[in-house]
Amino acid sequence: MRQEIRFCKAADGVRIAYATAGHGPPLVKAANYLTHLEHDWESPVWRPWLRELARRHTLVRYDERGCGLSDRDVEEFSMAGWLADLEAVVDAAGLTRFALLGLSQGAAVSVAYAARHPERVSHLVLYGGYARGRFHRGLSEREMLEAETMINAMRVGWGRDNPAFRQLFSTLLMPDGSPEQTASLDRLARVSTSPEQAAAMERAFYGIDVTAEARRVRVPALVLHARDDATIPFEEGRLLASLLPDARFVSLESRNHVLAEEEPAWERFVTEVRGFLGVAEREAAGGAVAAADGEGGRLAELTPREREVLELVARGLDNDTIAGRLHLTPKTVRNYVSRIYDKLGVPTRARAIVLAREAGLGRGALESHA
Repeated sequence: MRQEIRFCKAADGVRIAYATAGHGPPLVKAANYLTHLEHDWESPVWRPWLRELARRHTLVRYDERGCGLSDRDVEEFSMAGWLADLEAVVDAAGLTRFALLGLSQGAAVSVAYAARHPERVSHLVLYGGYARGRFHRGLSEREMLEAETMINAMRVGWGRDNPAFRQLFSTLLMPDGSPEQTASLDRLARVSTSPEQAAAMERAFYGIDVTAEARRVRVPALVLHARDDATIPFEEGRLLASLLPDARFVSLESRNHVLAEEEPAWERFVTEVRGFLGVAEREAAGGAVAAADGEGGRLAELTPREREVLELVARGLDNDTIAGRLHLTPKTVRNYVSRIYDKLGVPTRARAIVLAREAGLGRGALESHA
């Protein structure tokens, strides 16, 4: 599997690097701290995540401002800036509606984006995330000192050849990580950004508060959190799920903030996310399509969006209703339907419905009318 890296500009002119990989329905991963598109692609920490996410989706991810291949010389970090990054990438990738994945502080950015753009987000997957940054959790004096110590350790120690200061970061992220994974996180801390920028970003993350935005989100959400996460408290994950009007919460038995492929929690994570995003159902439908369509594979030539339109056509919905469901214009739906007729080699809607239902599409509507 290969990735393709491109660049776009956020509304304030900051240049953002983004990458696409895989095939299938679009899945956008909001940036988290810290990333580097090229390093992460080969990393023993992130490679399993990216391989899994891109296996059944067109995965779109990016380096946020100040990180990786995006512009490093950024004076201010804020929710407005992080939202501008995500908005720019989504527009540059030409996406109209997609599932959105947020990890760690990327979960808060995802929540804010979904509240602002409800028509663009179909599903929210939030792992290891929070609605309240550290400074909004009613810290004791000792906890405040700990927070400031972490910021100062980044500023003072991350640029040194001695990895001791950076190992604090890797130990919190993956306390049960292998030596290879720990070494990869240490390298990530060095190549992703400067010590000064890392400290500035960390302070900005501590000031995040999207509790109000979370209550306005109207898309279904899956919230997952490791029970013994050493970086983001488990209770913050529970709080995030409780704020979202339509959320299901899943606890994972792990100490790692970044799950490792070797641990049972990873398998549970994959199963839950696949089920939530409907991957299993799409794969089953794809098998039925292939069986019904024979060697020609006419249905297999449809794009993911065309197949989505055909599914709704097979359920008996008219173009106007389909347009409302998919947040498209009726004219756009008519164009999709025309292309579907051409690819399937059918002259009428009725014939397209018959072919689709023979392939297993539209069964939900048939069953509901039985």
